[in-house]
Amino acid sequence: MLDTYIKQLVTYGIRKDLIKEADKYYCINTIISLYNRDYFSNPDIDNDLPSLNEILKSLTDIAVEKNLIPDSITYRDLFDTKLMGCITPMPSQVQENFKKHYEISPKAATDFYYNFSCNTNYIRLDRIAKDLKWKVNSDYGELDITINLSKPEKDPKAIAAAKNVKSSDYPKCFLCKENEGYAGHVNHPARENHRIIPLTLNGTPWYLQYSPYVYYNEHCIVFNGEHVPMKIDKSTFVKLFDFVKMFPHYFIGSNADLPIVGGSILSHDHFQGGNYTFAMAKASSLYSFNVEGYPNVSCDILKWPLSVIRLTSDSTEDIIDLAEHILNKWRSYTDSDAYIFAKTDNGLHNTITPIARFRDGKYELDLTLRNNITTKEHPLGLYHPHEELHHIKKENIGLIEVMGLAVLPSRLKEEMNLLANYIINEKDISSNSHIAKHEKWVKDILTHRNDITCDNIFSVLQDEIGKVFIKVLEDAGVYKCTTEGREAFERFLNTVDFHKE
Repeated sequence: MLDTYIKQLVTYGIRKDLIKEADKYYCINTIISLYNRDYFSNPDIDNDLPSLNEILKSLTDIAVEKNLIPDSITYRDLFDTKLMGCITPMPSQVQENFKKHYEISPKAATDFYYNFSCNTNYIRLDRIAKDLKWKVNSDYGELDITINLSKPEKDPKAIAAAKNVKSSDYPKCFLCKENEGYAGHVNHPARENHRIIPLTLNGTPWYLQYSPYVYYNEHCIVFNGEHVPMKIDKSTFVKLFDFVKMFPHYFIGSNADLPIVGGSILSHDHFQGGNYTFAMAKASSLYSFNVEGYPNVSCDILKWPLSVIRLTSDSTEDIIDLAEHILNKWRSYTDSDAYIFAKTDNGLHNTITPIARFRDGKYELDLTLRNNITTKEHPLGLYHPHEELHHIKKENIGLIEVMGLAVLPSRLKEEMNLLANYIINEKDISSNSHIAKHEKWVKDILTHRNDITCDNIFSVLQDEIGKVFIKVLEDAGVYKCTTEGREAFERFLNTVDFHKE
């Protein structure tokens, strides 16, 4: 059966236009070598192929049976990626195809590249389909909630083997361009089926790829060609708009450049974008204002749990200049009454999360004010999910959450199932160590929800998790959505010479 599965995989590659008919035997010979074979029977196969996931599972099962790899998800992933690498075209070919599609339109180019990334199994659609996703209504609009189940956790065999892996700085991180075609190991995912697209932003080499876990439609990553730390400055805004001009159907944004408020990877300068409209993009304006010296830029304070200034103009140059002005003022701004300090003994605290887009014939730049100060009461960050919310969300609030999409830990799936059982059967939640942390939250739910049934328990839990996420975002806002918070926000705006319309 091995030869059958190999032929199915190569046939799949031809049908998906990953390889040509002329490449068939070259690819077959490459694959049989992985099994220490030097022959191939060339069997007949059905015209209707199994799914790619089924073909890869069959091929990987045989690798396990032959003791070529241990039977664990980590080693299976390394091996099936190696298999896909055998039918993935060379980088130069992919780049050439991207350019040809771009000549048609930017959207044609990204459509080609996204479909390619799915067809090579770099984006594992079968796993992403397992993610739990729902929406929740709020005063700020309809927010997105997802429980991430697509990223596999390390298994015991891989954890044990990881201890014996010699440390290396190649590639320096998961984003570096050197990952393209990298075989990987137990501490680093395989990337034989990974291809990246070169871009020039602000005159410097950058690259486009898609996230393997696509948290939203066409979730892409744009990363610096060099392994340099995250940095928010004027050149950041230039790069964001350079990208938007290349791909006007995509938004793009950057995590902040400080710990706590800066997302997960601060060591490599990168952006995230995609073809999706988040709740934040749809947020209404609380009020408009203008800034002296910038007559061509419209400014709005958004109705959003975080503190966001939206700049809109026909001219990206004018937006960039004003954004730099606001950033510089915010970097050095202190307001002790609002507990905002630009600098303490622990370092600098003020920065910005920027998001750029092209909409209705104008350019927009959202500037989200961030501060990473810690206190004795909030050692993980004052403008960070507070401790009473950690049972749902403890992780940093990065770009994706800022825009209104909660990426919640996989543990919550099992915990929701347990909670549903315990609530319906009126069992003591504190007696189960897996869900005891949710006890107070559930008690609060039961005080205001007397309509819970077997049929609606999961929708109730989803709705209540959504409410927690709203509080998480409100905690992350440097200026709260209160009269006092708005007044404090205006005190900062006064430093940039703003005038209400």
